[in-house]
Amino acid sequence: MKANPILLQKKYSRVIELFANKQGISLDTALGFFYNSEVYQLVKDGVSDMHCMSDEYLAEELAQEYREKH
Repeated sequence: MKANPILLQKKYSRVIELFANKQGISLDTALGFFYNSEVYQLVKDGVSDMHCMSDEYLAEELAQEYREKH
């Protein structure tokens, strides 16, 4: 299922901010990582209704992916 693009952009900004705070990294770094992440692709493509997951859940998934890659 596809989500409203405007609502997705707002969700992305909240998730990126949460992720940056959890990892202690800058928003620029978090933004760059997010848009190149598997989490972003899954949300963008509507896989498993990832866009319906909470911001906290998505930020944690992103943090896990970040830890695996760094």
